[in-house]
Amino acid sequence: MGAVGLWSLVRFTHVIGAVVWVGGQLALSLVVLPLGRRLLDTEAFARFSAAAGRRFGILTGAVFLPLQLGTGWVLAWHKGVTWAALGEPGYGRTLAAKLALFVAVMLAAAAHGWAHAKGRAELAKALAVVSLVGSLGVVLLATALPAG
Repeated sequence: MGAVGLWSLVRFTHVIGAVVWVGGQLALSLVVLPLGRRLLDTEAFARFSAAAGRRFGILTGAVFLPLQLGTGWVLAWHKGVTWAALGEPGYGRTLAAKLALFVAVMLAAAAHGWAHAKGRAELAKALAVVSLVGSLGVVLLATALPAG
């Protein structure tokens, strides 16, 4: 595999990680949980949603975060991005906004897990929405970054 193929594979892996993360959030929010809420009694739904959230959280911590952070760092290094470049107009500022929003999304997702574990359902739901909308924002900012 040549250098171009390698970097295409790294970028593809980074994009697939984002697809799994955002797609998983959308699938849980729009399909799985509403269906579970409709088909299960309150107690069974609470157990099911807690287990689904735990599993998605474990997947996030064990696979998604390391994958995104690793491939993102390697792509930035390959592109020659420096800390100073993040303040420059264009690519640098767009990447800085993407990174800042990514951090905010991860904090909202972690806070969602905490709120759910503490039985604060309304706060957990609001944080889930913030995380999902923020994730879509990260993807939107990523589309503004040139691939080359």
